[in-house]
Amino acid sequence: MHAVPRHLFIPDRAWCHPEDGSMGYLIDRTADPEVWLSAVYSDAAIITQIDEGTVDVAAGQGEYTSSSSAPGIVAAGLSLLNPYEGDEVLEIGTGTGWTAGLLAHCLGDDNVTSIEIDQAVFGRAVENLKASGHVPRLILGDGAKGCSERAPYDRVHVTCGVSEVPYAWVEQTRAGGLLVVPWMPYWEGGHLARLTVVGDGTAVGRFHRGVVFMPMRSQRWRDVSLEGSFRDSATALDPRRVVWSSTGADVAVAGLLPDVQGAHAGEEGGGFRLWLSSGDSEAQVHYAPGFRRVSVFQRGPRDLWDEVEAAYLRWVSWGEPERDRFGMTITPEGQRVWLDSPDNPIG
Repeated sequence: MHAVPRHLFIPDRAWCHPEDGSMGYLIDRTADPEVWLSAVYSDAAIITQIDEGTVDVAAGQGEYTSSSSAPGIVAAGLSLLNPYEGDEVLEIGTGTGWTAGLLAHCLGDDNVTSIEIDQAVFGRAVENLKASGHVPRLILGDGAKGCSERAPYDRVHVTCGVSEVPYAWVEQTRAGGLLVVPWMPYWEGGHLARLTVVGDGTAVGRFHRGVVFMPMRSQRWRDVSLEGSFRDSATALDPRRVVWSSTGADVAVAGLLPDVQGAHAGEEGGGFRLWLSSGDSEAQVHYAPGFRRVSVFQRGPRDLWDEVEAAYLRWVSWGEPERDRFGMTITPEGQRVWLDSPDNPIG
């Protein structure tokens, strides 16, 4: 990281998103160079594009669509990647170009291929990397398809979140090679997975830590507008326990209900509200202090809260295993989450 300094990859105006999860703040190199430099060398993500460039980054509001990931997350991902000298690496999501530069410094420019889907982001990354003295192979295109021309690769490094791991990445990795992927299911946060490609066309591995990455553009959640009346009911299960108990519970619910999205918020006076949605159904669950039962409102063909409640209680029945006991297998038919062993899929 000293050899490939981060400041070469950060624009003069950007939005600093601190690790404490606060709203963040604008950094402007011209207006306040000391604040800019301090933010660049903090363990914070630096947002460099919002709403695909249609919104001024100074606003700090909208959908974050490109960034320089926090150095601690970058270090964690590259440590799991653990490339050997001479390894060929495919990177999905060039972004500012910083991680491509780090990989090129370690492995040589010719051994690094990095793909970026956004034309403007791609152009800036080219200039950033030139300034750093590195020229890995950069491709403007859809990272979900990989880059078959230079396959097979020894390592695949992914810098965007995916709910479904594209099988092309497995196909383009040699046996024994690794993929480091931020798995970002629709349910509750993300998990950094390290997957090893085995000789039968599959990849298998475990989850290592929590992460939050911007979703791959082809896998963004699409909101669906539903009509019809809600069905009223109640539950004895506190929804706060479902979302706060454990990252192991997060993996279990996401693995059992891969198409269910959740969002939650606290309310004044100690209240708590949970929203659930899928393509054709939605639910709202409202906890209020002092009431023995929790209000549930559901509509659509599915009772989403009932499904989430059953998934959570199933995790409890397994002895409340933590995240590191779970893993994932990728096959041509899709992906499945397992507990303790690939022979024990939970779905």
